[in-house]
Amino acid sequence: MMKERLSREAMAMRIAKELFDGAVVNLGIGIPTLVSSFVPEGMTIIYHTENGALGFGPVVTAEEMAEKADIDLVNASGQYVTPLPGMCFFHHADSFAIIRGGHVDITVLGVLEVSEKGDLANWMFPGRGVGNIGGGMDLAFNAKKVIAATEHATKDGKPKIVKKCSVPLTAPECVDLIVTDIAVIEVKNKSLWLREIAPGWTVDEVQSLTEPTLKVAPDLKEIELL
Repeated sequence: MMKERLSREAMAMRIAKELFDGAVVNLGIGIPTLVSSFVPEGMTIIYHTENGALGFGPVVTAEEMAEKADIDLVNASGQYVTPLPGMCFFHHADSFAIIRGGHVDITVLGVLEVSEKGDLANWMFPGRGVGNIGGGMDLAFNAKKVIAATEHATKDGKPKIVKKCSVPLTAPECVDLIVTDIAVIEVKNKSLWLREIAPGWTVDEVQSLTEPTLKVAPDLKEIELL
């Protein structure tokens, strides 16, 4: 019997709990993009995008497309984002200066592999021989907190949390937190600490899909979304 895993939306909802009022946040492609839809009401998040904008709102949903979509207002993933009063635009180089200056509080990035030391690999697709670093390398090196968002294993069951990355790195020892469809894992002192676990799953079951040995937090709990 297949155990139930968190949906991509549920993963994004859990990641949104890591945000704080006034945070400068950069969201990557895929699961990270969904995070903006689950920010608590009343919380101010200052979204940043590498292509030169700061202070815009969440990604425009399909239902909002006719009302809010602006062909000139997209994030680095090419998605329409919501305009907000006070948002600003600037040169591409200035946008990267914001990242390299350490002004991004949190970045959420998709993952191909994460190592037990927090190495991040997310730009070169194995077997295809193609990839695009984009702003991921700058964000991984310079954001104050790096959250990796990923399914825990590949479609054929291979662990994505590994002892050593087998594909080219985006940045070494940069990931602070890993949120998957079955667990929340903190990277601390080059070790992986299992902090939260999906409902119905056991530590042994999570470990069986994780290549490095997990350390179990003494206050381990079920993943909470609210």
